[in-house]
Amino acid sequence: MSAGAPGALAAPAAVEVVVVGGGHSGLAMSHVLAGRGIAHVVLERGEVAQAWRSERWDSLRLLTPNWMCRLPGQAYDGDDPDGFMSAVEVAAFIARYAERSRAPVHTHTAVRRVEHRAAGGYAVHTDRGTWHCRAVVLATGACSRPLVPKLAADVPATVAQWTPRQYRRSADLGTGGVLVVGASATGVQLAAEIRASGRPVLLATGEHVRMPRLYRGRDVQWWLLESGVLDQRIEAMDDPLRARRLPSPQLVGSQARTTLDLNAVQRAGVEIVGRFAAVRGGQALFSGSLANVCALADLKMNRLLDAFDAWAREHGIEADVGPVQRFEPTAVPAPPRLQAALGSEIRTIVWATGYRPDFGWLAVPQAFDRQGQLRHDRGVVTEAPGLYALGLPFLRRRKSSFIHGAEDDVREIAADLALHLERQVSPPASKTPAAAAGGRCAA
Repeated sequence: MSAGAPGALAAPAAVEVVVVGGGHSGLAMSHVLAGRGIAHVVLERGEVAQAWRSERWDSLRLLTPNWMCRLPGQAYDGDDPDGFMSAVEVAAFIARYAERSRAPVHTHTAVRRVEHRAAGGYAVHTDRGTWHCRAVVLATGACSRPLVPKLAADVPATVAQWTPRQYRRSADLGTGGVLVVGASATGVQLAAEIRASGRPVLLATGEHVRMPRLYRGRDVQWWLLESGVLDQRIEAMDDPLRARRLPSPQLVGSQARTTLDLNAVQRAGVEIVGRFAAVRGGQALFSGSLANVCALADLKMNRLLDAFDAWAREHGIEADVGPVQRFEPTAVPAPPRLQAALGSEIRTIVWATGYRPDFGWLAVPQAFDRQGQLRHDRGVVTEAPGLYALGLPFLRRRKSSFIHGAEDDVREIAADLALHLERQVSPPASKTPAAAAGGRCAA
């Protein structure tokens, strides 16, 4: 079925593979499966790239320059390679990909439940019927559900609470001060935008990754890609779980290619405070460790820049890039503020505290650990053969969650999936009585 078709089912249908999610990861997998001749469908709850169409704020742009946006069989096809696509442009890029690759997408088909069948394989129940398949690819991404800390329940009812998924523009917020919680890419962007509307803004800052937009005349993403940082594999990490939980770097995509770190937002009038730690007596309480957190982020940034410099020397490109740069340490108020009145000074909280995948429809208990997290080995759910995941942070490589990072992961996982299908149809090797008993066969 061509991309964009409604895809209603009159009766249960059978196919080799069902891909859940019609974003860039699911469509990249579809392209590779088609190249292998594996029959499959892609199920999408809305339109292709629905999340980019309906779950992003108006001013959002990619953190990666356009020239990095590529998928299997499709490179960036616009006329602004050094620009940064808006959410609308990303959705259009992905939709063109679906059309060009003739992906078998069933749009407006919501998956309600996926369960393992007693006879083998999976049943994928949707609001338009049921698919039976031998393998399922979970390509709904890592940003299905905003992550809001438990202390949100302690916030007075007089304070409005928003997540980045709900936020569209600063004009939607009420009057009064705003507390943005979280200082990764989303947090610094929203803090700067809301402050530009004239509202007082506090930015609660925990662990973060500081990064310049440009370094030695090149976009920092160029350095990350060319030096091999984005290709680092998860199995090479000392602490894979921590590597997957690192916050996104403080970057913003803009035509001016400006750096948006804590110094920049403070110059714009945002007040930075420590981590939002508790609510007590109507007050938001902040950690006193702001200086230490910022010093650690500065240290890690400088180590990264040192690595870029060493790579440039080793590869003889010193003459092709600008001079070595170092940046001012993060300015920290002395002493930093430790509390703010909720309901009077702070009228709105925006929880820029990250996202989590949502697999509530996956009724395969062995696929989850005790904390309810998907248990997988680089996208292969080993406890549930035939189940795979895509698009999660640092799935196989540091670039896994980026658009351009999908191709390498998809090709490797598709190879594992194809082998799984082959094993299912191939009869087990026959054994002689001696072999079955553990003896040695005659030559």
